[in-house]
Parts: sequence; C-alpha cells; structure tokens
Amino acid sequence: MAKIHNPVIWADAPDNDVIRVGNTFYMVSTSMHSMPGCPIMRSYDLKHWEIISYVFEQFEDNDAHNLENGKNIYGKGSWAASLRYANGWYYCLFNCNDMGQSYVFRTRNIEKTGWEKHVIKASLHDPAMLVDQDRTYILYGNGDIRIVEMTPDMLDIRPETDRLFFSSQKENIGLRAEGGHAYRIDGYYYGIYIEWPSDGNRRRRVVALRWKSFDDAIESRVVLDDDMGYHNAGVAQGALIDLPDGKGWAAMLFQDHGAVGRIPFVLPVSFQDGWPLIGINGKVPEEYEADIADVLENVENPEIKQEIIEKYTLSGSDNFNHDLNILSKKWQWNHNPDNEAWSFTERKGFLRLKNRHIADVLTQARNTLTQRTYGPGCVITTLLDTEGMADGDRAGLAAVQGRFAMIGVRCLQEGAELKKELVMCVNAGERGEYIEQVMEGVPLAEGKVYLKADFDFVDNHDTVDFYYSSNGHEWKKLGITHKLVFSLDHFMGCR
Repeated sequence: MAKIHNPVIWADAPDNDVIRVGNTFYMVSTSMHSMPGCPIMRSYDLKHWEIISYVFEQFEDNDAHNLENGKNIYGKGSWAASLRYANGWYYCLFNCNDMGQSYVFRTRNIEKTGWEKHVIKASLHDPAMLVDQDRTYILYGNGDIRIVEMTPDMLDIRPETDRLFFSSQKENIGLRAEGGHAYRIDGYYYGIYIEWPSDGNRRRRVVALRWKSFDDAIESRVVLDDDMGYHNAGVAQGALIDLPDGKGWAAMLFQDHGAVGRIPFVLPVSFQDGWPLIGINGKVPEEYEADIADVLENVENPEIKQEIIEKYTLSGSDNFNHDLNILSKKWQWNHNPDNEAWSFTERKGFLRLKNRHIADVLTQARNTLTQRTYGPGCVITTLLDTEGMADGDRAGLAAVQGRFAMIGVRCLQEGAELKKELVMCVNAGERGEYIEQVMEGVPLAEGKVYLKADFDFVDNHDTVDFYYSSNGHEWKKLGITHKLVFSLDHFMGCR
C-alpha cells in the first residue's frame, strides 16, 4: 500500500491532467513560458513522480517566445493541457493565449520528447478531451462551457459542431466553471470543474457535472470544498484517475500555495449514487493509504532508497559534467533558448553561457536556466567563474518570478580596468513592470565566487535570502530578505 502524504509534490505543477496506461501513470502540467514545455511526469504509485520527457522543445519561433525586441510571453504560452491515450496514440491538447489558437500534439512514445505538432485555428480555453468510443469531443471555456467534436484522427476540430453546452451558476459566483476535465464512466458522462463563490467560504471548490446523453439535462453538485486551513485556497482543479485492477479511483488536484506555486494533492475518490465524491468525509486528507504498491515498498538498502527518492523529484542537483549538450529533464529554459550560446562540452563540469543578447533587466535575459523551487524550503548553491565576463555582462543566481530578486556579478569597463561588482537586486516595478533596483553591492576581487539562495515557504513566509562565499563554506549575506509573491503577470511558482 502506498501511504500518500499531502501535498504529494510541494512544487509548482499546476493544471495537472493524469492518465493511466497499464500500471503506469502519466501526468502533464502547464509550463507557459518554460521550454522545453508540457512536462510529462511518470509514476507507478501516484506518490513518487519523475519528469521523463516533454511534449515539445518549443512550439513557436517569434520575438515574444525568444525574448527578443523587448517582447515575452509571461503569463501566456501553453495553458492547461489535456492528456489522453486512444488507438495507440498519446494526445496532448492545449490553448495558447498569445497566439490565439490551440495545439494538439501526438506520439506513440510518451516517454520521448518531440511529438507531432498540429495547429487548431481556434482558441479553446481550458480544453478537456472526452474520448467516447469512436468519437472525441472537446469541452472548453469558463462559465459558458462549449463543446465541439474533433476530427476522427483527433488532430483538428469540426467547427460546424461547435455549440454552447452548459451555462454554470452565476449568482454569488465570482469565477464560474473553469479548468475542466471530462470522462465517461459507467454509463454517465462527467465534467469536473472548479468555481469560486463570492460568498460563504469564498474559496475554490470542485463541482461535478453529469449527464446520460448529450441530449439529456445536465446535473451538477459540489463534490469537494476544503482548503486544509490554508488561507482560503481551496484544493481544486485536476484529474480523476482509475487505479489498476479495478481497485477504485483517485484524484490529483492542486492548491494555490503562495510563491512556491500551485502544488498537487492526491485524494481518494468514491462513487455514491453515481456521483464522484472526492476526499474523506468531504475533507482533503493529510495522509491516507491508496490501494496500490509503493515503489519503495520492498527496497531495504538505504542508499538505493535515497537514489530512488532523488530520482522521483522534479528538481535536483547537477554537476554539469556531461558529454553532450543535453539538459537533465529537471531543467527548463525561461522562454526559447539560444542554443548557440550555451554548452556543457566546451568546459567539462561547467555550464558555459555566452552573452549574445544584451538585456536591461533579468526578465528579458535569454538562456536563463531554471528549476522549480520546493517547499517547505530549499537551498540552492552554485559556483560562478567570472573569468570570461566582459563589459556589460551580468551573471548570477536568481529567484525568477514577477517579483524577482537575484545575486550576481556585473562587469563595467572603466578606462583600462574591467571592474566586477557583486550585487543583490530586486524588481522595484509594479505588477507587470520589471525594473531592477540594487539593494547592496560589493567589489569582487576574485574570479570565482560561490552563490547561495535560501528559500522559506513555511506558512506563507515566501522569502529568499542571498549569500556569497569565496570557499563554499563561510557565507556572508548580501542585500535584504526579499518577499516573494505569486503574481498573475508570470502566473508561475518561483523558479
């Protein structure tokens, strides 16, 4: 039995959709401006998850996706993907706000990056694929949910079939039905949505729709309304999952959890009178036993067990000692990278970055390499060799989000002398504005410097402190304790 501890992942993995093929679970999550995008995560017990592939390396090549000419796709890009397996193919469908269209990718091998790309010339907000024997539908929208049939190959839509399907409750509801997932189970069709009441508990909750046929009346019912006591942030939005061997159902939902992002929870699901009831007695359990084998169940060697635990995390260490210029699956670039400007092989044991695109602010800097931060807290250290840096260059370690902060080296040529200064900066702009402000700086005498970022996400502290060292052992703080904020301009947890 797998003892589930919630949150099952204390890191940003929002808008998750999960399927089971055989005894393997696969999950996709929103990646927005991070590339490669649409991470595919694998699990055998719903508890331990590893990133095994991505749907695409990039899906558009333009100024905004490339962080060129002052443009970007923060808060846009790929949203709320729907993942399905049908007829020997895996399908991933998502909407892209900045392009005003949708994309469906398919592959026969979900564990390999680089799927076939197909464009749907329609904006399908939060699309949910509903595979129904030899026909597939997409339910999309918010509040007013529309339905459209896909072509038989599931690579496009039949526009003439598009119609209004369901209008959700309006009275005392701020955010109406959104973030949908659709299923056919035991003779019923189901739509699983979130809504956000403007009265009462005023937190996101899960609403189930059900109908017998597309001509019948649609019923609805609240099937989960709980925030585990965390700031009225309801655990809601996500997928229903059938367990192997007919052992029941589970749900993977997420919760807005401050600056660390939107974090997944796994909950039991029971069907009563044809309704999926999520949780235990209407609550999200902090822990429970799922009727499925834990991957660590028969592992006794502590070293092997630790290796497996490290494997099944979405972030992790990297010594950059690689023979090929291929990223670990735990890394993503901020927007499309410039692949001519980075290398592992030019200097073994180092990531070499070349400055080919001068930016006046961190958020426009190409080839910013990112990982998720982790709660309840995490510490990241790196060694920066500044020997090859030139006039105007900047490099360092950052807390990447709308309210960003960083510690890094900046170079300035003054006459015959190249001066290097270690600075701590924050974003001093309003939401959606990116203006770097130096909080403290010190001259850098040595060519190498160790940098450290210490994150605290306990009980919404949401802070980061930066430190530097000449030897990696004795540390000195630089600048202020910076308050991190999850903001809609980036719509992503801190990286």
